[in-house]
Amino acid sequence: MATYNFADLFELIVDVVPDRPALIVGDTRRTYAELDARANALGHHLRAAGVGPGDHVGIYATNGKEWVEGMLAAYKIRAVPVNVNYRYVEDELIYLFDNADVVALIALQEYGPRLAKVVPKVSGLRHVVISADGSGAPLEGFDSVDYEDAIAAASPARDFEPRSNDDIYLLYTGGTTGWPKGVMWRQEDVFFALCGGIDAFTGARFTRPEDLSDKAREAAALGSNGLKMFPLPPLMHGAGQFGTLRALTSGDTAVLIPKFDAEEVWRVVDREGVNVISCTGDAMARPLADALERMIDEIDVSTVYSFGSSAAIWSPAVKDQIARLLPNAVLTDSIGATESGMNGIRVVQSGDEVKGGGPNTTPSPGTTVLDDDTFLPLEPGSGKIGKLARSGDVPLGYYKDPEKTAATFPTIGGIRYSIPGDYATIEADGSITLLGRGSQSINTGGEKVFPEEVEGALKRHPQVFDALVVGVPDERWGERVTALVQPREGAEPTLEELIEHCRAYVAGYKVPRQLVLVAQMPRHASGKPDYPTAKEAVLTANAQTS
Repeated sequence: MATYNFADLFELIVDVVPDRPALIVGDTRRTYAELDARANALGHHLRAAGVGPGDHVGIYATNGKEWVEGMLAAYKIRAVPVNVNYRYVEDELIYLFDNADVVALIALQEYGPRLAKVVPKVSGLRHVVISADGSGAPLEGFDSVDYEDAIAAASPARDFEPRSNDDIYLLYTGGTTGWPKGVMWRQEDVFFALCGGIDAFTGARFTRPEDLSDKAREAAALGSNGLKMFPLPPLMHGAGQFGTLRALTSGDTAVLIPKFDAEEVWRVVDREGVNVISCTGDAMARPLADALERMIDEIDVSTVYSFGSSAAIWSPAVKDQIARLLPNAVLTDSIGATESGMNGIRVVQSGDEVKGGGPNTTPSPGTTVLDDDTFLPLEPGSGKIGKLARSGDVPLGYYKDPEKTAATFPTIGGIRYSIPGDYATIEADGSITLLGRGSQSINTGGEKVFPEEVEGALKRHPQVFDALVVGVPDERWGERVTALVQPREGAEPTLEELIEHCRAYVAGYKVPRQLVLVAQMPRHASGKPDYPTAKEAVLTANAQTS
């Protein structure tokens, strides 16, 4: 009997459309049947190496066959894939491998020199599979087996034990501060919260696993070959995984590129006839829009009918630019988090005005805003600020961290909530406006300023390509609102110009009081802001000028 385990959901699709393209990464192409057989073989290899149900398998790679096949292989044997940030240095990798109890690792060859320093220091890591990537990097100082040899030598048969809805999905997230922490979900819950189990617009739920394959079978009977879905975020982050899993459990084709490159994205769209693009906010959408401006007469983007952003702020100016360049596409802006799932979605209209710092969306089922004092849901239109909360399909907690689990996933009035720390308001029409993460808010003269709101105002300025806002110590105000700005090429905006510009969009106490120009904005590979590095850049600039 099938469950909501991702391996079961994928195998149901394989049996319905085995010859349909499942994965495209450059010249690498896999049908559903081919991807299934290779994941089966890799699963058998891992099982023979001693990896059992519940064991953790790290995946240390950019977007590609290793990530997708490795993830599916782990789920097939009821093991748990663990995302490894390919930007991590030695100490961060050691911490992650130890904290996550990683027993096996699938990695690209280019990371061999770093692994040589890490693997001997992690006692629990006992098996390493290396995929040749053309880098020629040395593989010394640790034992490993070749990725393709491992698959070739193992059985491609699908003969694994039954799986469970309770099998674990684990995602390590660094958030904006601190060491990475693992968010644990039941696979059934994460499927409904983040991977398409609930219709984002209607709230309708699938009632059984076979509903997905039945839908794919019916579409195939009508001549459909599925959609070509292009999730741009790295698979080492949730947005990339969720987009890929949604494609592979719906009978669609997942199109990937190893690392984000705006011009290459549009070349892939043109070459493959992509239908759906998903990205993470301005960090991806803005360079995509600028690249498409340059390339619009050279490529065909008529196949794109959906362009969506999630997990990061997508400013109105960039939305308008994308809407103009993709006039036939539906644009969506959604909010959510690894700790909570999908919290809301909105269809973007050209000229939309934001009501606050972040996106304004229709809430997903179970999503509300709780009063900080009473822990009761806020009344729509009250104007009060509270914490975004979601009930229903929520995580089990943080891996090996009961204290953080209790704080983020409290039970209030008999209802278990996920409250990751995002502040929001409920508008009179019931929609939710996201303001920002409380840990990043700036207290200036007793007033609370959410960076995202000021960043959105700054990005409306024609000379600003990207912006982050942080608070730095100030003798008079406690914290000073400071803008870190990456100008457009050839531009050099002044603080006075940006202050005057921002006053049209935010209250006077929110406008930046200091400006630091940078050549490259500090952001994580997912596109999310790296606020600690941004703040350090400001403090360094202040020290150099003092």
